[in-house]
Amino acid sequence: MNKIVNVCKACFDELIHNTTWPTAAQLTHSAMVVLTASLVIALVVFAMDSVFKFIMSTIYPS
Repeated sequence: MNKIVNVCKACFDELIHNTTWPTAAQLTHSAMVVLTASLVIALVVFAMDSVFKFIMSTIYPS
């Protein structure tokens, strides 16, 4: 049990004294980068799906 308490104390000490937390501006910028990248990837996947659907409907008309 003593080992678990020591690990928890070490983790807490690491988080409080040695971790560099981002500022609000950095966090907002990172969130916007992730949002933009997600939208671009979604648009690319949508375009690929549309092209594939067109090709398949041309090859195999219903």
